[in-house]
Amino acid sequence: MPKSHSLPGPEDITRLVLPNGITVLTRPNFNSPSVVMQGYLPAGGLFDPLDKLGLADFTALALTRGTTQHDFQQIFDLLESVGASLGVDGGTHTAGFSGRALVEDVDLLLGMLSQVLRQPSFPSDQVERLRAQLLTGLAIRAQDTAEMASLAFDQLVYPNHPYGLPMDGYPETIQAIRREDLESFHAKTYGPQGMVVAVVGALEPGQVTEAVTKAFGDWVNPDQQMPPELPPVPPLLEKVRQQVNIPGKSQADLILGTVGPERRAPDYLAASLGNSVLGQFGLYGRIGAVVREEAGLAYYASSSLSGGIGPGPWFVTAGVEPANLEQAIELIVSEIDRFTRQPVSLEELSDSQANYIGRLPLSLETNTGVAGALLSLERYELGLDYYQRYPSLIHAIGPEDVLAAAQHYLHPERLAIAYAGSFT
Repeated sequence: MPKSHSLPGPEDITRLVLPNGITVLTRPNFNSPSVVMQGYLPAGGLFDPLDKLGLADFTALALTRGTTQHDFQQIFDLLESVGASLGVDGGTHTAGFSGRALVEDVDLLLGMLSQVLRQPSFPSDQVERLRAQLLTGLAIRAQDTAEMASLAFDQLVYPNHPYGLPMDGYPETIQAIRREDLESFHAKTYGPQGMVVAVVGALEPGQVTEAVTKAFGDWVNPDQQMPPELPPVPPLLEKVRQQVNIPGKSQADLILGTVGPERRAPDYLAASLGNSVLGQFGLYGRIGAVVREEAGLAYYASSSLSGGIGPGPWFVTAGVEPANLEQAIELIVSEIDRFTRQPVSLEELSDSQANYIGRLPLSLETNTGVAGALLSLERYELGLDYYQRYPSLIHAIGPEDVLAAAQHYLHPERLAIAYAGSFT
């Protein structure tokens, strides 16, 4: 078990909220001459109108294409000249940003971040170049069996819900977005309220606070809107299926599952450990052993659990020959049924517990890993001592807890089944 004092905690994490609403998280690491900066603000796809789906993502990606002070090439050259990097991207709930620089260039990095978040210019030529890139990505998506199966699965599990919509939009919605839409979206959603920034590296907390305040302390946006409330997800009442035909494909991709827990749900860790047994640990757990190793029906087969701010999906994915599709579905459903009827063995559970506890310090070895961990503490309100409590939280989960979580979320007779490939 890792020593608790080696993990981030209240003793070495500093959390401060600036007067304008920006939350700053920092943890020093003087073993590295570099600094990693990560963060987010509530400007995600929840704001997207249906006829312009992908607007939040388009806006986020366009921010670094030019500001009122620097054009795209100048931004790139300034960062590259000191070996720094900076990027912004869109998500469902938030727009995220990240960057890195040597400690002496932190002011440059945060100053450039301030420019792109606060003063983007959305130059027309760059907007059109980005639009072409986005449309190319969507054309590639349309020919990707895994991507299209995932899209169909989300629509089945999250009907009439933001989680059922692709945050990168559709070709027709990306075509419909004008430069004025990007400006309007930015004006109403980008601001200091709800913004969180984590800085990890060779800086004292006071230096970080000073640098962030210098870059963002005077930022105000009285017109900033907060995201709409996430609607409830209607439960599945029966098995539902959707097929996506993509001619010329030799492999079909299958996704089968349902709605799982939110990250803050009391049984999230029990469900996560259960998922490890079901389709992750070793050669992809029970699912991998039965469907791939024993039956030879899949090129790959595993399960995933991705709880976030809202209830994420709990699902099994497999790559199969189209001729083996129905047999693979039957075997997977049978394994899910067994998983919801019988407790996992103590050996299975202890193996997964050891894996979870052992990989935690490994994930925190880099500044990037620590910065991401600090953001998770804030995003999911876990508490600054969460990582120090984590080993005991994991050890406290027994087979009966895993079974209860499985029975809560997984119902073999009420699953969404989506698959994409070439079907005749």
